[in-house]
Amino acid sequence: MLRRHCATAAIALVCALTALAVPGTAFASPVSPGPAVAAGTPLLPNAPEPPPRSGTAGTPTAPEKSLDEIRLEIEGLYHQAVSATDTYNLAEEQAKQQSKEITELAQRIVKGQTRIDDLKLRAGAAARAQYQSGGLPPEAQLILTDDPQLFLDGASRVKDGMKATRDLLRELEQTQADLESYSLDANAQWRKLEANRVRQAKAKKEIDAKIAAAEALEGRLHKEELKRMLVLERRAADKAQSEWLRSSPLKRGAKATTQGAAAVQFATGQIGKPYVWGAEGPGSYDCSGLTSQAWASAGRPIPRTSQEQWRQLPKVAVADLQPGDLIIYHADASHVGMYVGDGTIVHSPRPGRHVTLAGAGSMRILGVVRP
Repeated sequence: MLRRHCATAAIALVCALTALAVPGTAFASPVSPGPAVAAGTPLLPNAPEPPPRSGTAGTPTAPEKSLDEIRLEIEGLYHQAVSATDTYNLAEEQAKQQSKEITELAQRIVKGQTRIDDLKLRAGAAARAQYQSGGLPPEAQLILTDDPQLFLDGASRVKDGMKATRDLLRELEQTQADLESYSLDANAQWRKLEANRVRQAKAKKEIDAKIAAAEALEGRLHKEELKRMLVLERRAADKAQSEWLRSSPLKRGAKATTQGAAAVQFATGQIGKPYVWGAEGPGSYDCSGLTSQAWASAGRPIPRTSQEQWRQLPKVAVADLQPGDLIIYHADASHVGMYVGDGTIVHSPRPGRHVTLAGAGSMRILGVVRP
């Protein structure tokens, strides 16, 4: 019964592995939606306002949001999409690991079953030999001889045979216990895998909804309004960068390590490629897809998501920044950029944008890590 159960479990697990491939990954939010800017508060004192809109009959409608408020709302939606992307990417990474563990457990189950079959064959052969000798193994029959030397030799062989039988039964029992343990572990990993697939599906749904909402808002704006909104965005970023540079003294001429320089070279080589959530190149990247691939190209694998990069990598002071360091942004660690020197980062900002250079202080900094 155990053999049939384990073999069935192994077959089911191996077959299930074909359904594990799930695309995904992403995370990065270049926009800081935190409390530094209250909703409805213009970032610039004289930000241009869109022309008043009117109803269908020419009657003015209820007061509408300013262009800067719309900009902040769009940025907030993209930030939420990027945060959900990090959740998606982490679930995908965990699913990959669990898939690998399930594969290894399935292989152990198959090997264990093969070992049990071999042990049973050996036990059966020993039993048949005993039956054919009238219930006594050949060694026991030698004990009946009158020759003292043959008696001693036979006694020794009987002892060795009994030990071999005990060892055989003990190994069979242990192998069966291991097989049962592998099956339980595989079932547990399978449940975790399914839970992560649910998380991925939920995160993907949220990502798509937030991006669609942001694009719908942008789609209602005229070309001139879109241009003015970009101007507002650049001004807000420049203002934040200037304030950061005044308050955060940086070491001039900080040198990158050999690996750091290689990572910077890779990341800057991707400038102009589009942001795509979950993407790790070579044609597109999300924020942590860019940084993780850059460091992988330099021979230093790092965690895939910005949140895991923040959690696992060594932290350094902002004042000690050197090229190749990763700057983590926002309270939820949902965005990451790579420092390239002179107060500048290279990063993949958000959906609809491309890998570019930006001021390191243009977004709210959570901290710095060094791979």
